[in-house]
Amino acid sequence: MPALTSDISGVVPIAPTPFLDDGRVDEASLDRMTDFFVGAEVDGITILGQLGEAPKLDHAEGVAIARRVIGRTRLPVVVGVSAPGFAAMRSLAREVMEIGAAGVMIAPPNTLRTDDQIVGYYRNAVEAIGPDVPFILQDYPLTFSVQMTPAVIRRIVSENESCVMLKHEDWPGLEKITALRGFERDGSMRHIAILVGNGGLFLDFEVERGADGANTGYAFPEMLVDVVRLNAAGRRDEAHDLFDAHLPYLRYEQQQGPLGLAVRKYVFKRRGIFTSDAQRKPSMGLTAQAKTEVDYLLSRIARVDPRARLPA
Repeated sequence: MPALTSDISGVVPIAPTPFLDDGRVDEASLDRMTDFFVGAEVDGITILGQLGEAPKLDHAEGVAIARRVIGRTRLPVVVGVSAPGFAAMRSLAREVMEIGAAGVMIAPPNTLRTDDQIVGYYRNAVEAIGPDVPFILQDYPLTFSVQMTPAVIRRIVSENESCVMLKHEDWPGLEKITALRGFERDGSMRHIAILVGNGGLFLDFEVERGADGANTGYAFPEMLVDVVRLNAAGRRDEAHDLFDAHLPYLRYEQQQGPLGLAVRKYVFKRRGIFTSDAQRKPSMGLTAQAKTEVDYLLSRIARVDPRARLPA
């Protein structure tokens, strides 16, 4: 599989990890999910991300999941390798790259406070995994409590040629995208791909600001694909109309932490992708009332987007 480059664009969904009710990895659902993403015409797949419950997996499980997904698709597969220590990060990164991963994603630990600490951390991470491994810089201050200014991101990109993409999840973050693209225009930073997260909550304007697409989880990645393509084709109103139809449910799914993941897994089960909507413990499920609310929101999307018409 070709290595990830800064030319990546489109939609690269963050895949949830399917589990059976007893907590084991559900390999059949993993296969269905991979096939579903391919059918949705995404541009890659990210596994073992923040909402892939990676911290709940041991090393062998993570490698087995990577091997199964990479072996089932020709799409580029990115593997989250964030870890408390560099030894574990290096071990997982090198092993999945040998299997055929296109690159890895690295989030900062929440202990980083100063700009120099952040830049130094990524310098050390690259030393650990090797400069030949393309990596995605994950900027998600709402979860990791690490504030990366545009200038800090520019320093990381400038110091590390293997940084090929920013996963942009700052909120509010539209001005950050504009600032980074401004650095490219004035020649002070080389081009990297910018794909956005936060469930796609601001995707409609993020692509207009210069983002190349989405690198996020959402129960209807087809919508993300269409919004990015419509925007690229200059069909702005159509892109916003489709996005607006999904927005009430998208907002509900984007509730922070295990609750939002519970919503997404519930809908994946409703769509026939997952056998179970279980999370590995510690976990959170949806109440009967929450499921009723989700079903109501899905019925409203289906009035505009028939792909949201799910079996009873």
